Amino acid sequence: MSSIGTGYDLSADQFSPDGRIFQVEYAQKAVENSSTAIAIKCKDGVVLAVEKLVVSSLHEDDSNMRIFNIDKHIGIAIAGLLADARHIVEIARDEAANYRSEFCAPIPLKYLTRRVAMYIHLYTLYGAYRPFGASVLLSSMLDEPELYMIDPSGLSCGYNGCAIGKAKQGAKTEIEKIDFSNITCKEAIKEAAKIIYIVHDEVKDKDFELQLSWVGNDSGKKHSLVPEDLQKQAEDYAKQSMEDSDSDED
Repeated sequence: MSSIGTGYDLSADQFSPDGRIFQVEYAQKAVENSSTAIAIKCKDGVVLAVEKLVVSSLHEDDSNMRIFNIDKHIGIAIAGLLADARHIVEIARDEAANYRSEFCAPIPLKYLTRRVAMYIHLYTLYGAYRPFGASVLLSSMLDEPELYMIDPSGLSCGYNGCAIGKAKQGAKTEIEKIDFSNITCKEAIKEAAKIIYIVHDEVKDKDFELQLSWVGNDSGKKHSLVPEDLQKQAEDYAKQSMEDSDSDED
C-alpha cells in the first residue's frame, strides 16, 4: 500500500512507512511535466534559457512569461505550474524589496534563496496546505556570478549549471559538457539555445518560443532579456547545429 501512496498521500504532513511524502513527489512530477528551463553560470555572469510552449496561437507574445526580474541584479526562471510559480516570484520580490528598504542595499542572492526556500518548505509541513508545483532557478551578479535552484520540497542548492522541467536529464547531460570556468555569457547564450533545441520533443510537444536572459558584466550587472540581435544569432546557431548533427547521422 505504501509503494503507491494509497492512504498516505492525503496530506502533505504525513509520511508513508518507507519515509516518503507523496504530495511533495506529486509536486515534483508537476514540474517534470512542464517545459524545460536551464541556467549556465559563466565566468562573467549567468544565462537563463526557457522553452516556453505555445499553447494557443491566440496568445500575445509576452503572455505566460517564464523569466522574471526579482531585483535589478536578480533574475528567475520557472518550471511547473505557472500560477504557483508566479506566487513564488511575488514572495521573492517582496523579500528583495524589504531588504533594500531596511538595509539600503541590494539583497544577496544566497540570503534571498534561503528565505524563499523556507517559505516553500513551510507548505510541506501542514495538512491544510499543499506543496508548490514549481521549481525555480535564481541568478545574480554582484561581486561574483551566483546560481541557485529551489525545488518543491524547499531544498535549495548552488550550481554551476542546472536544468529543471520535462527534459532536465537530457539538458543536464549537455550542460555537463560545458567548461564553466572559461565560457563567457555571449558564448553561453548560444550553448543554452542549442540545448533547448536539442531537448525539445517536436513529436510530443507543441511549438515553442525560446526565452533568454542574462545578468553579468555585459548587461551592466543587471538582469535583463538578451538583446534581439544576440537572441537571433543564438537561435540561428542552434538550428544550424541541429542540421549539422542530422546530416552527420545520415
